[in-house]
Amino acid sequence: MNSFGEYLRNRREHLGLPLRKVAAELDIDTSILSKIERGERVATKEMLPILASTLEINEKEIQIEFIQTSVLSELGDLEYLADGLKSVLKKI
Repeated sequence: MNSFGEYLRNRREHLGLPLRKVAAELDIDTSILSKIERGERVATKEMLPILASTLEINEKEIQIEFIQTSVLSELGDLEYLADGLKSVLKKI
């Protein structure tokens, strides 16, 4: 499974953006962004609009990637994950 960090790094590299430029847009240190891209730290939901704009990604797409990675990394090994997600969909 590709991580959200890998997704961000691939997009940043595709656009030819240096790490420092994206980190500056997020107002974080380059080492923090590097750790996010390597999966050693987790991006926050507050970062998503800035990342979408900087990396020229549709906000819906980046949110879907973020949610998918977050759910699978935290809950992916649960036997009844699909049933739980169906229940959540009914409530939202």
